[in-house]
Parts: sequence; structure tokens; C-alpha cells
Amino acid sequence: MIDKVIPTAAAAVADIPHGASLAVGGFGLCGIPVTLIDALHDQGAADLETVSNNCGVDDWGLGRLLADHRIRRTVSSYVGENKEFARQFLAGELEVILTPQGTLAEKLRAGGAGIPAFYTTAGVGTQVSEGGLPQKYDGDGGVLQASEPKEVRSFGGAEYVLEESLTPDFALVHAWKGDRHGNLVFHASAMNFNPLCAMAGRITIAEVEELVEPGGLDPASVHVPGIFVQRVVHSGPAEKRIEKRTVTATGKDS
Repeated sequence: MIDKVIPTAAAAVADIPHGASLAVGGFGLCGIPVTLIDALHDQGAADLETVSNNCGVDDWGLGRLLADHRIRRTVSSYVGENKEFARQFLAGELEVILTPQGTLAEKLRAGGAGIPAFYTTAGVGTQVSEGGLPQKYDGDGGVLQASEPKEVRSFGGAEYVLEESLTPDFALVHAWKGDRHGNLVFHASAMNFNPLCAMAGRITIAEVEELVEPGGLDPASVHVPGIFVQRVVHSGPAEKRIEKRTVTATGKDS
């Protein structure tokens, strides 16, 4: 039996070096591998490149690494909800590769499937394909680095832009259940970017809320087979944060 369980999150991320690239699962505040991110924060790796839908919030998830200037470059599709992210980007402290959300998802899926590149209509006729999209500022409002033009070809009378796939050095993902072989099951909307990141990473580390023995998962319910996962950490129940809280006024004057 191939037992992929690592006793602690600290041990699971211990060999992630400075300068590593990381695919990190999650969407907004849902399905974030917080246990692994916190362990990596304690481990001290810096100069990181992250690939994620968004870069956490100011005090949680990837936001903790960002706040300590441990992220050099990020490939993301949404950069709201994080004031420090905006500050670092505009100050020239952070390189940002803005990518259409569906394209980012396909870049990860294709990387995991061994497909080096693909054509898509997303971004045709915009700075995504034509170049000039700011990636790094000089701190004084000027653009220090901008995106390069991409190849565009016509198929069936429509134009498509060539996008390269992503295969980061490591992937950090959060799953609801997992077994010792690395088979993973995600709960509801936490099955967002997590399966895609798990596929794309050269070394995938999964934190699981519930660890079961081999045979304890219905094979038809497995979202990511263990072939894509190298390490499993039993994290226990995860903190479930609320992204937006709305309070309705009560009382006779409401």
C-alpha cells in the first residue's frame, strides 16, 4: 500500500524552497488550504510565485504570505477584497499576471492533462491577446512591465488566442475527505479550483478534513484520483469564513 499521509502540515511543506511556484486552490474564502498556507508561512519560504483565482484577504489565506512580502509574482483572475494586494501592485512591489477566469482554469487543467497549450476565444481583441496589460508598476504610476502580444489564429472563421498551460512546482489544496492513497472528495462549492490545482502541480499536497482508510471512499464519488496527489495531511475541520455579512435592522423603527 502506498501511504501518502504526512504526520504534520509543517513536514508536508518543509521542502518548498525559496522561489517555488505554487498552485493554490480556493475561490474567494471557500476551499482555501489554510492549514498548509499557515505552515508554509511558518516555514519561511519567500520569493514565491502563486497561481490562484484570488490572493486571499488581508489577514487570511495567501494574504498572510502577501503581507510579509513573501510573494513575488501571482497569476490570478480576481484581485479584489485585498487592500495590501492593491497597494503592493501599484507600488511596484508585486508582479501580477491578470488572466481571464476560465482561461486560468483551463491553463491548470491542461497542465495536469499534459497539454502544453490551447486556443481560446477569451481575450481576443483585448490587451490579453494584443499585449500591453500592466504586469508591474514602477511605483510612480508608470508601467514598468507589460504583457507581450500572443499568437492569434483563425479556426472556422473565428479568432482564437494561444494560451500556455501551467504546471507549478507544488500545489496546495483543501479537500473534505481523502484516503491514504491520495484520493480526494471536495464538498459542494469547495470543488472550485482545487481539483484543477491538484492536477497541475508537480508535487500536490492535500489537506483533508476527514481522513479515511483505503476503500472508505465510493470510487464513483472521487473527484481527484490519488495519481495526482503525492502528500496528504489530516487537517481536521476547517474554519468556514463568511465573505460578506449583511445585518438586517430590527425593532419598531425598522
